[in-house]
Amino acid sequence: MSSNPATVLVLNPGSTSTQLAVFSREGELWREEVRHHPEELSQEVAKQMSLRWAAVEPHLERIPSNTLAAVAGRGGLLKPLPGGTYAINDAMIADLSSARYADHASNLGALLAREVAQRFDVPAYIVDPVTTDEFESEARISGVPEIARRCRSHALNIKAVARKAATQLDHLLTETRFVVTHMGGGISVAALRGGRIVDVNDALLGMGPFSPERAGALPLEGLLRLAFSGKYTLDSLIHKLSRESGLRGYLGTTDLEEVLRRIDAGDKLAAEVYQAMVYQIAKEIGAMATVLASHDTGLEGRVDAVILTGGMARSERFCSDIASKVNFIAPVITFAGSLELEALALGAWRIINGDEEVKEYG
Repeated sequence: MSSNPATVLVLNPGSTSTQLAVFSREGELWREEVRHHPEELSQEVAKQMSLRWAAVEPHLERIPSNTLAAVAGRGGLLKPLPGGTYAINDAMIADLSSARYADHASNLGALLAREVAQRFDVPAYIVDPVTTDEFESEARISGVPEIARRCRSHALNIKAVARKAATQLDHLLTETRFVVTHMGGGISVAALRGGRIVDVNDALLGMGPFSPERAGALPLEGLLRLAFSGKYTLDSLIHKLSRESGLRGYLGTTDLEEVLRRIDAGDKLAAEVYQAMVYQIAKEIGAMATVLASHDTGLEGRVDAVILTGGMARSERFCSDIASKVNFIAPVITFAGSLELEALALGAWRIINGDEEVKEYG
């Protein structure tokens, strides 16, 4: 391993916070999480740039200019892309600034990274963006010709834990078959073959289990009646389904630990909704296990591991309840929390070390 003292700065903007951290080749050196008051943040994400930059900029003084090798920001909503590390270029900045594909806090990752890179005169990257798309053709067909299934997921963390699990199991990543479930404000359940996300529910507004704030898959007739009830505009219904549904819609909270406390205090509705969420997650894991069926002799249906990750994976009770329903498929491995900052740094280091070729967006 090189003794070069070079470092990588990573930036991960969330809905009301911005995380930044510095990593050497050996690991994390420091991190900060800057909180933003929601009322100060514009609804249009690109207009938050000056406020976010003002909050991040003072922390850059902690980085000696001669040590920074690169900066990596979280990849936002771009056109569908294969996974990997991409150089931040003008075309990417234009699509993110205009919210061409969608408006999301992650769009600021590349914008902030470029500002830092220009100050330090170093390369700027994104890694495994939200719109990482490695679907096989059959996964795109929805059943309605006018609607295609889209690949939108927590790709950065999903791919990071797949790499960790492959190392833990002493497998080559390219030879692994995993079902990875990222459980946060939204829930992504992905089938990974050889490290590629070959199928996943749309974690933002689409299929799969309901989450702390998202609706997940819905009965079509009920959804159509809701849409034509006269109570909602398109935007307000999207907000309801993506921000005011799931645990929040039924129980008025997105806090899993609070839900568990209510259950222990005898709240029957909390218990019923919680069990339904566990049930739906387990059911989606089972569905994704079938995706990994193969025509290769001896590999039909093989799954090396079911992986649980994300913020809700910090709850041992929650993970245990899910594992009890799916451990017949494969061993269950848990990586509590999110590895997004580490994943950003490792993506940049793979380029710096020559282990991977940088990709171009365009």
